[in-house]
Amino acid sequence: MSDLLDDADGLALAARVRSGQCSAAELLDAALRRLEAVNPRLNAVVTLTVDQARAAIGAGLPQGPFTGVPFLVKELVAAVRGTPTSAASLLYAQAVAPHDSEIVARYRRAGLVIMGKTNSPEFGISPSTESRLYGVTRNPWRLDLAPGGSSGGSAAAVAAGIVPVAHATDGGGSIRIPASACGLFGLKPTRARITAGPDVGEGLSGFAVQHVVSRSVRDSAALLDATAGPMPGDPYTAALPERPWLDEIRRAPTPLRIGFARSAATGVALHPDCLAAVEDAAALCAGLGHTVEEASPAYDAIALERGFVAVFSAHVMANIGRATGGALPAPELVEPLTYGLAERGRAISAAAFIGTLHALHRESRRIAAFWDRHDVWLTPTLAQPPLPIGHFDIESRDVDRWIAQLGAFLPFTYPFNVTGQPAASVPLYWNHDGLPIGCQIVARAGDEATLFRLAAQLEVARPWGHRRPPLAQHAPR
Repeated sequence: MSDLLDDADGLALAARVRSGQCSAAELLDAALRRLEAVNPRLNAVVTLTVDQARAAIGAGLPQGPFTGVPFLVKELVAAVRGTPTSAASLLYAQAVAPHDSEIVARYRRAGLVIMGKTNSPEFGISPSTESRLYGVTRNPWRLDLAPGGSSGGSAAAVAAGIVPVAHATDGGGSIRIPASACGLFGLKPTRARITAGPDVGEGLSGFAVQHVVSRSVRDSAALLDATAGPMPGDPYTAALPERPWLDEIRRAPTPLRIGFARSAATGVALHPDCLAAVEDAAALCAGLGHTVEEASPAYDAIALERGFVAVFSAHVMANIGRATGGALPAPELVEPLTYGLAERGRAISAAAFIGTLHALHRESRRIAAFWDRHDVWLTPTLAQPPLPIGHFDIESRDVDRWIAQLGAFLPFTYPFNVTGQPAASVPLYWNHDGLPIGCQIVARAGDEATLFRLAAQLEVARPWGHRRPPLAQHAPR
């Protein structure tokens, strides 16, 4: 019954379980058969929790919007009780979670069946999914290419048809980057939309959030409905939405004022395919009745980039310091790139760190002013198509080279981790090589509703759910 997974999103699979067309156990078996067929070539899933999954089904699953749907959790940030919580690092390879993170508990209450964990780069550092601990994850659209990162394992698994939706995290683009590279929908929610509890108050000084990558817009909306909201004691939270996000996608957006970007504020060059993708998306939006003009926020992009890297480096050192008491680790316990970033982070004084945060918050206010005149900013998600495996060299301590490569690849994603605004990558365009090229849509803080309405409209106008990479098309059914 592995064909149960084909061309169906998570809500559709749950409807089949409710109707008696199939059982949760049959869906799990179908997902495991697909995993067995494709994962040896992808290395998307690095830990299986099949016994836990079967036990949960046997005990009776909660009745929720996704009851019976197989699901995967990224090996970063979210803890799944009884499984490794390594952040893809040898430093934490023996760490086993004693409890679920709250977001995982909410996934279970929604009826999802957690069958395993997906690959991530060490500490989520790289926009490619390669680590010494778990190895390389490959892009199902072309196996010599990276699926993006850091949620590349989840994106590769969804694109290859193992599951219809999977957990992901985003501290600088890590939901949107692999969504673009793998032809999926990936929404980064508003800051503090989903609690990071019980173990963490905020991730990456508020830059990091959790959600999913998915085939459909509606799965993303329904899972945000199921997981959003604070825990008692959270340092802050996002304002509640006016109505469920799943209801929003059924509401056609009123004509929007959309600004779109043909260039990056940092001055890095855009690949012609990425420029073609955003121009195509702008024309599509105009054809749907929206007011579209070329326009971009005004801010100090170089200062924002430098500040982001400084905060990121400090947090790399903090992640290491939990295991080392604040010291640098033995070099063999972390990857050279990680070590180089940790050295840089350790050299930042407390005063300089706080000053950097204040400067980033000032730039955030300059960026936010753009939404006084526009409802949405439309950009390429990335400045380049999917890149070859090994492009970002985790075996080098040359942090400056890595920063330059990072800036050339993702100038449009990390600014909205800094501002905390919701942003989504939408798979509207495939290039002449048959590779997906995503476009990013960004709304005001707290306004996921506009993004869901627009994305759902685009999904109807330019459907993508039928598109499957060659690896998925040739997998046994």
